[in-house]
Amino acid sequence: MTIAVIPVAGIGTRLRPHTHTVPKALIPVAGKPILGHILDQVIGAGVDDVVLVVGYLGEKIESWVRENYRIRARFVRQEQALGNGHAIYVAREHLGDQPVLIILGDTIFRGDFRAILGSDDSLIGIRAVDDPRRFGVVNVDANGLVRKFVEKPSVPESNLAIVGVYYLTNGALLRRCLERLVDENHASLGEYWLVDALQFYVDAGERVRTFPGEEWYDCGTAQALLDANRALLNVLQPPFGEVPGSLIHPPVAIAPSAVIEASIIGPHVAIADGARIIGSVIRDSIINRNAIVEHAVLHGSLIGENALLEGRATRVNLGDDSEIVVGA
Repeated sequence: MTIAVIPVAGIGTRLRPHTHTVPKALIPVAGKPILGHILDQVIGAGVDDVVLVVGYLGEKIESWVRENYRIRARFVRQEQALGNGHAIYVAREHLGDQPVLIILGDTIFRGDFRAILGSDDSLIGIRAVDDPRRFGVVNVDANGLVRKFVEKPSVPESNLAIVGVYYLTNGALLRRCLERLVDENHASLGEYWLVDALQFYVDAGERVRTFPGEEWYDCGTAQALLDANRALLNVLQPPFGEVPGSLIHPPVAIAPSAVIEASIIGPHVAIADGARIIGSVIRDSIINRNAIVEHAVLHGSLIGENALLEGRATRVNLGDDSEIVVGA
């Protein structure tokens, strides 16, 4: 059986102020935390053995997973942010002879995971990008086999970026490669990169192929989160109940306990549990749990948990437990 390893220890500095109080993996998009989208895909493919590498606010991630999922979940702590290779390294005790599915916890990937897990060869998800210097990239030979991995190349030899999904058939070899990565101190600028361990993996003779990762949604910044929210709502088309006295333009994700009064909502709006929207017009925005928005016109906005926004702001990135009253 395949084991899934999901590193979710990132601090998420580019998503502040929201990640001051909520771990990045639990930031909601399209009506569900980032980690929820990942776990649903993993479980849907038949994997129920999951190791989560936690760090900053890790207790919140553990509590949320245990409350919402009935899977075999183990939690390993990464005490220092020493790179994504180190994150998998700290989970090495759980890597044995079985295949390993690694999904980085800061992106959402939608695809046919059952087909991926059925492969005889190891697989890496890739997508062609305009600026490969921001990503780990792969070089592929004429037979479709990966020959070289490079993290954030200054002079890219390829535009095939890794989307953060890895299926590795030889878990025991992966563990040895991770141990070599750290024991021999193959670090770059103080960080251990997973691609360097994967280079050892390929050099040891393992066959690694690629698969297309077109439905790949970055969630690393406020704008990227809103872009992912928009794209996923278009794909998922979540159902919603009647909202008397208000006008709803789908696609939207509206939690059952949200209260909406005399408002125009959508398209591309996600409203979480306990939120109250009164006399407002909102589009292309994410409203988090227990937030209150009154008499506002919003677009392209993120409103944090328990936040209060009152007035005619048009674009806001408001963190948890914050308050803006326009015209008071």
